[in-house]
Amino acid sequence: MTADDDKPHYHGHRERLRTRFIETNGDGMPDYEILELLLFNAIPRRDVKPLAKDLIAQFGSLGALLSAEPEQLRKAGCSEATLAMLKLTRVAGLRLLKGDIMNKSVISSWQALLDYCHAAMQHNATEQFRILFLDRKNAVIRDEEQQRGTVDHTPVYPREVVRRALELQASALIMVHNHPSGDPTPSQADIEMTRLVREAAKAVGITLHDHVIVGRQGHTSFRGQGLL
Repeated sequence: MTADDDKPHYHGHRERLRTRFIETNGDGMPDYEILELLLFNAIPRRDVKPLAKDLIAQFGSLGALLSAEPEQLRKAGCSEATLAMLKLTRVAGLRLLKGDIMNKSVISSWQALLDYCHAAMQHNATEQFRILFLDRKNAVIRDEEQQRGTVDHTPVYPREVVRRALELQASALIMVHNHPSGDPTPSQADIEMTRLVREAAKAVGITLHDHVIVGRQGHTSFRGQGLL
């Protein structure tokens, strides 16, 4: 019996998958194979293909899986090591995207900003409201989550938005929130809330540049739709 005979049956599969990933940079590889590569690190001594396929089937996509809440992942059969690996991967990806927008003008990095907002929010199961604070040159100086709500509502208080902008000495704002339904069409409540924030900000010399709604079906820009 050779040393190779002692290796588990999935050992060769792991090596082949890693090699294919390195050679192709993942192009053409389905979500479950990318997930397998991640699971190799959390589960070193087990065939993880069945688990990878099962998790993708449960959550629908790799993005939705990485964005899932810890309790959802535990109920789906993830160990703490697997959970930590998945959340670490998401955080690393978001930091990479966030680095493309911080301290840069939104005029020259608008698509990067949209990419970051989509990655951060499009798969959230509840509404999340965040604000990008800008300086006089329209560079992003702070990105903050302000509120989390229910599946279809997030309370937003114009006074608190303006107060925080003044604390940060921001000159302008971009508001972003998600629609868990997937449809980024603004509701009447979204439109009214945006009007109130715009007026409150304008009263102290702060500009509301845009309000972007993110959904799995795309995004809506209030400015692009003529709503600002």
